[in-house]
Amino acid sequence: MRLEKIIARNRIVDLRSGDLPGALQELLAVSVASFPDLKPDALLKGLLARESTMTTYLGLGVALPHVRVKMSRRYILAIGRSRAGIRHDGALAEERVHLIVMLIAGEKARDYLQVLASIARQVKEQTMVDGLVQAPDLDQLYERLVGGFGGIRPVQTQQNRVNRLMLREAQRVAKGAACDALMVFGDTFIGGVDRAAFDLKIKTILVTRNPIEPGGNERDFAETIQVRSFSNQRMAQLRSAILVALTRGVLKFTDRICCLDGMTGSNQFDTLVVVDIEREFQTLLTGQTADLLPEDVKPEVLERVLAVATELAVEGREGRPVGCLFVVGDSEKVAALCKPLVLNPFFGYKEEERNILNPFMDETVKEFSSIDGAFTIRGDGVVESAGSLIQATDSNHALPSGLGSRHAAAAAISVASNCIAIVVSSSTSQVTLFRRGVMLPLTEKRR
Repeated sequence: MRLEKIIARNRIVDLRSGDLPGALQELLAVSVASFPDLKPDALLKGLLARESTMTTYLGLGVALPHVRVKMSRRYILAIGRSRAGIRHDGALAEERVHLIVMLIAGEKARDYLQVLASIARQVKEQTMVDGLVQAPDLDQLYERLVGGFGGIRPVQTQQNRVNRLMLREAQRVAKGAACDALMVFGDTFIGGVDRAAFDLKIKTILVTRNPIEPGGNERDFAETIQVRSFSNQRMAQLRSAILVALTRGVLKFTDRICCLDGMTGSNQFDTLVVVDIEREFQTLLTGQTADLLPEDVKPEVLERVLAVATELAVEGREGRPVGCLFVVGDSEKVAALCKPLVLNPFFGYKEEERNILNPFMDETVKEFSSIDGAFTIRGDGVVESAGSLIQATDSNHALPSGLGSRHAAAAAISVASNCIAIVVSSSTSQVTLFRRGVMLPLTEKRR
């Protein structure tokens, strides 16, 4: 859904309180004014109870408290700004919260976790947060929120002679090669790519580090795919982008695509490639089947696990590289092939709180990545365990030399069960996917 549709000017306030409970009371006062069936005391109790279970502090001086209740509306969003700063237990001692985005969701809102993730993604941008906190008045704050949450960006493809030529040739090549889609790598341009620059009849897919909220404009890209990359090499995001497009059903194994790319931040297209997906992914195809995604695994869950794995590969933990293993899908069979190495840190929490789609799970998963063993994740995103020892064996697949026990365990469990295993290498920070014992490197080794 479009986030700006749930923003109301009368629910944007400058906060006077210096602590979180007081700030929440102020936001609840403006939230329930039009909804007499909602009880502010009960809402405050629910918000603080969730806060005690898992912090809603996102960093950059932003907190996202949220609660689900029985109500007729799907969402109520209230936003409070504090220039002086508010004390928050989830922040470091010297940090203060300057922006509180409070979300109240109805129990029947099915896209609750997706909306939370979208809000979290928007307010993790430093420039966005600074613009909101420094807005001269609440009217300006409201306009900046609507603009930011609506996906409006100052994105203009620089129309120099070479870029115009590359765009024309991309159209000719795509038509001449009978391509099914054009894939454009938006990180080539500082600020992204404007769809209006593409006067193409072919389906166009944007690949970028930072997704743009989908809108109703007819000039929007057919699909926007977020793929993290830590390389400046051309086409570094290619395999992961195709994999995501396949799992979403945007592309098929039999498709051929034309890819247009350039060096990150160069503002210059310089590479044009035609890719036959079936040939690129032929090692993952068994006979005539192309069931890359297990039946019980949702595409958005695989995308989120890939994002977390890539972020771990890029960032490590506390300045050190980390290695970890994620096993996604066929949870009953996987559980029978695992045993705990440590007490399960996810045991006892509600499924909603330990779902990988919940944006507050990112730091939790990254923190537990230092534990030996694997994360096991259900196809709907619920994290079942961390620190699990994989006991599956596979003597029929030979791995390339230099790969260790983590890769061997990933290959074995992907053969013994109908799952996908994703490995982050501690030595090379390479991210590798395993399906039916076959490995597919998604990122190159770090040098």
